[in-house]
Amino acid sequence: MNVFLVSLGCPKNFVDTEVMAGTLLKSGCGITFDQREADITLINTCAFLPSAREESYQAIRDAVRWKKRKSGRRVAVAGCLIEWDKKDEAKALFPEVDSWSGIDGVAQIAETLDRGANFPGAPSPRYLYNENTPRILLTMPHVAYLKIADGCNNRCAYCSIPNIRGTLRSRSLASCVQEAKNLLAGGVREIVVIAQDVTCYGADNRSGDSLEKLLAELDKLSGDFWIRLLYTHPAHYTDGLIETIKNSRHVLHYLDIPLQHISDRILKSMGRIAGKAQTLELLAKLRAAMPDLAVRTTFITGLPGETEAEFAELCQFINDFKFHRLGVFEYAPEPNTAAAGMPNQVPAEIAAKRADDLMTMQRTISKKLNQALVGREMTVLIDEANGKNGVGRGTADAPEIDNAIYVKSSKRLREGEFVRVRITGGDEYDLQAEVINQ
Repeated sequence: MNVFLVSLGCPKNFVDTEVMAGTLLKSGCGITFDQREADITLINTCAFLPSAREESYQAIRDAVRWKKRKSGRRVAVAGCLIEWDKKDEAKALFPEVDSWSGIDGVAQIAETLDRGANFPGAPSPRYLYNENTPRILLTMPHVAYLKIADGCNNRCAYCSIPNIRGTLRSRSLASCVQEAKNLLAGGVREIVVIAQDVTCYGADNRSGDSLEKLLAELDKLSGDFWIRLLYTHPAHYTDGLIETIKNSRHVLHYLDIPLQHISDRILKSMGRIAGKAQTLELLAKLRAAMPDLAVRTTFITGLPGETEAEFAELCQFINDFKFHRLGVFEYAPEPNTAAAGMPNQVPAEIAAKRADDLMTMQRTISKKLNQALVGREMTVLIDEANGKNGVGRGTADAPEIDNAIYVKSSKRLREGEFVRVRITGGDEYDLQAEVINQ
């Protein structure tokens, strides 16, 4: 039984795909990267936003067409869509799908496919892998995600993640450290620590584990490698955590802090724990501790009741702070969330226009920040190499998310190596560089 995998959505969901791949291989199934060779197409879906659900539906439609071209083929659908779709509307919409598997069925995916059975969604998923779980890395060989927790307890008014992924559940510190050791032994040069909110790590139990303690242990590991943090919450930083990041040998001065807005009224309406004053205090503290810090953030435009004045306040904040990396989501009502029932829903076209305005502003900021780097030196991790030309990333660039650096060298480049470069040019989102001291 050869399986063709389709993984949609975020890196956290991608880790589930890697675990399913490892589980299938251990059970004797084959994994193919050519769908024509497959007996089964397995789609690990995303359901975070309407656009993500439509992408999942389109992937299912494509798989159904593939199935019909040859007798004996099967289609299986797994992941977040099953947890979001409590009424099983997708099952009714796609009767051609042979198997459905919720998040708690990740570890049983081989059995589910073998029997052509269903592993239903759960009211609140509890599955969490560990360092002993079979897993096949499907990223670049030198990059790996380390998922330290799953689920979320923050309950933001606009977000369906707790309804989909369940409540916060953290792995043990020992389990995370051992997996990091395994990854480094396998040649990984960048470990991307992920969760719905990595700053809440350990808060769901009495172990005493915390992100600060975990990073301190990971930093003790030997080797030349990076540790990158994705998805931190502004309300859960501590002075100890900031000091740990500041003084670490391996943890990058790159922080992903989705702020979502800056207006106090909007933040309160969102159910965000940190208001404007706490947000500004944190950002000032972080920049004072780490002047070289790169901050990635996201904002939401068009939350119900957002006024022109509140949007202007957000624009001013972005213009003043000048984030290195920034993304914008247009608000869309999510079923079973508090925001979906709020009055004064902002028309979709206004939310879209505001999002476009923010990204136009950010392109100007990004271009100026990049051009200011011309002439400076930095370390780059090479992701792609073609002789003396390569594409890499600096410390301010997360894989598959942020900017690219196009590198020229006098010698042959190798994927997964660190090189020291001098920046020679920059535009809105990319840099050009030449290797020095190779």
